Amino acid sequence: MEYFTGGDMPKVGMSDVAAAAGVSVSTVSVVLNRVKSARVHPQTRERIWKAANDLGYMPNGMARGLRLQRSHLIGFVSDFVATTPYAGNMIVGAQEAALPTGRLLMAVDTSGDARLEETALTSLLQQQVDGVLYAAMYHRSLTVPELLGGTPTVLVNAVAQSSTVSSVVPDEQGGVRLAVTELLDHGHRRIGYVDCTDRILAAPLRRRAYRATLRKAGIVPDPAWTAVEPPTSRGGYRAALDILQRPNRPTALFCYKDTMAVGVYQAAHTLGLRIPDDLSIIGFDNLELLADNQFPGLTTVSLPHHEMGAWAVRQLIAEITDPATTPQQTKILGTLYRRDSVAPPSGA
Repeated sequence: MEYFTGGDMPKVGMSDVAAAAGVSVSTVSVVLNRVKSARVHPQTRERIWKAANDLGYMPNGMARGLRLQRSHLIGFVSDFVATTPYAGNMIVGAQEAALPTGRLLMAVDTSGDARLEETALTSLLQQQVDGVLYAAMYHRSLTVPELLGGTPTVLVNAVAQSSTVSSVVPDEQGGVRLAVTELLDHGHRRIGYVDCTDRILAAPLRRRAYRATLRKAGIVPDPAWTAVEPPTSRGGYRAALDILQRPNRPTALFCYKDTMAVGVYQAAHTLGLRIPDDLSIIGFDNLELLADNQFPGLTTVSLPHHEMGAWAVRQLIAEITDPATTPQQTKILGTLYRRDSVAPPSGA
C-alpha cells in the first residue's frame, strides 16, 4: 500500500520508512499492511510505526479503495518458468484463463534470486494485486513466502511444505502409466527405464510408477533393465549403452525425460539398432522442439503446464471471490503424443 503525507508535501515511499526504521522494505510492507501471519518482532513493529508517524504517514485513500473494490490484477511470480522453452506455457494458460474475467496477469521471473523475489512480491503487493500465483519450473516442495500471508495464493507446479494453500502439480505417476502401457499395448514385455539422478519429487514418483505398471501387467522388473544417469542427452546415451549391451536386452526403453531420449537415439545408432524396428523409445515432457525433430519422431507424454496455469487462475479467482473457499490440492494428467518411435517388438 502506498502512503503520502498530504497537502503539497512530497510523497514518501516505503523505502524512506525502511531507512528510518533500519529494516527492509518488505518488512515495512507487511507491518504497514498489517499482515498478521508475518513474523516480525514486536519491537521492530513499534519502530516501524514510530518511523511512519514521525514522517507523518497517512494511508493513500485511492490505493485503499482499489483494495476494497479489487484491482483485477493477478501476480505471477516464478523462478525460471519464463526463461525455459516449455514451462512458459504455464503463463499462457494462466493469461488465457484470466483475460475473460477482466483480470490482467503481472508476471515476474526471479531466476531463483531470493532478493529479487522479495522485491517482486513487495512491488506486487504495493500494486494491490488481488492474488498471487507462485510457480516453480519443476515439480517441487517449497515454503510459501511470509510476504504472501493474508494474500490469496495458489502454487503452480509445486506443493507447500507446511502451510495449507491451493496447489496444482502434474500427475507424474499417471503420466508414466500412459507411457509404459503404450509399450505394453504394442506387445513389449522387456521394457527398460532410463532413469535419472535428480533428487526432485518427480524422480521417485516416476520410478515407482514404472515398476508398479509392469507388476500390474504381471511382469517382474529386472534391475538390469534400469540405468541411472544425469538428466541430459549424454546421460541418456550412457544409460542406453549400459542397458542395451546386457544379455536379453529390453525391446523398449521408457525415458525419464525427452532430453535423455535424445541420447538413447544416439546409443541405438551406435549399436546399429533401428528405431522402432529393433528398439521402441518413449519419453516424458513432450519437448516439441526435441520430439518433433527426432527421426523417427519421439512418442512422449506431456507435462500439463498450460492446464496447470489455467486451473491455478480459476482456483485463485474462486478464493478471491469467496475467502471461505476451501483450498484444493490437485494433480493434472498429461497427454500421450504418439509419433513414430514405438512399434511391436521385432519378430512379434
